[in-house]
Amino acid sequence: MSALFEPYALREVTIPNRVWMPPMCQYSAAPEGPDTGAPNDWHFAHYGARAAGGTGLIVVEATGVSPEGRISPWDLGIWNDTQVEAFRRITRFLVSQGTVPAIQLAHAGRKASTDRPWKGGAPVGPDSYGWQPVAPSAIPFADGHPVPTELTVDGILEVVGQFADAARRALAAGFEIAEIHGAHGYLINEFLSPHSNHRTDEYGGSYENRTRFALQVVDAVRAVWPQDKPLFFRISATDWLEKDGWTADDTVRFAADLKAHGIDLLDVSTGGNASGVHIPVGPGYQVPFAARVKAETSLPVAAVGLITEAEQAEKIVANDEADAVLLGRELLRNPSWARHAARELGGDVHVPDQYHRSV
Repeated sequence: MSALFEPYALREVTIPNRVWMPPMCQYSAAPEGPDTGAPNDWHFAHYGARAAGGTGLIVVEATGVSPEGRISPWDLGIWNDTQVEAFRRITRFLVSQGTVPAIQLAHAGRKASTDRPWKGGAPVGPDSYGWQPVAPSAIPFADGHPVPTELTVDGILEVVGQFADAARRALAAGFEIAEIHGAHGYLINEFLSPHSNHRTDEYGGSYENRTRFALQVVDAVRAVWPQDKPLFFRISATDWLEKDGWTADDTVRFAADLKAHGIDLLDVSTGGNASGVHIPVGPGYQVPFAARVKAETSLPVAAVGLITEAEQAEKIVANDEADAVLLGRELLRNPSWARHAARELGGDVHVPDQYHRSV
């Protein structure tokens, strides 16, 4: 049997295959009004198509734990009950297709309050639904970005509480797995990396201090997330900096800490915290970072990074480089990638009755 189409169990949740969809922002929620941050028809159709296409796990895009935690004013949020009710429509449909629904809980930190990518992605101000970003230190992400407000200790603890509240709402919305976003230069990643964290208090300086906020978030979410449901953490395994950045060695060390605090799987990506760096992009370019964590720790991992072909994905799982693969752009191009890969590899995948003629 194809390794890619073997079920995968974590705690009491069984995912039907190893073809997973990573969080990919759609920038399509209302930026103001009673439905601010709530998923709408676009999100239902977008996620529903991938579920009908056989994807085993879908991680809903970065979802703000507060209004200020969104990447853009058009991002999803989960800070109120209106959003919870709107998400229930999506999770019900995903479950009906045999797909496990997951959600990424996020705070964008200094990279918040930006425009949609197809509008240039530049920072936006109050005249365009924007706000003042916050960060561990008053250091802008790049030229042209505002200087963020440095969080006080009380502010840090408030954000920790927002993650916990968001997890409670995610559970009420019907999600089976929660993922904490600690990657791509957003708030948790900003605390982890000495490139963006210049604090001199208990949240900055040493490795132990820089990881304190992330572990407090993990502990707060794990305390409210049911013990029978998995909790993921997404990490950027490296800043791709030659010095004074977060490294692959740090990631391996941190993986052990995360496991000890109740994380069940590390979703391994890279980059996003330093502007202007050179990243050697190519097919599977981030897989070695996941493979190293898997080889050197006991924490399960998922791999990302230009995974496009069925045989490529099969080898990653079969060779024990990762426990699952997350296909981003390829699932945007082909919502039924899992069904096509199963046909190619001889695997079994859920096909809706309405699509029986396509088998």
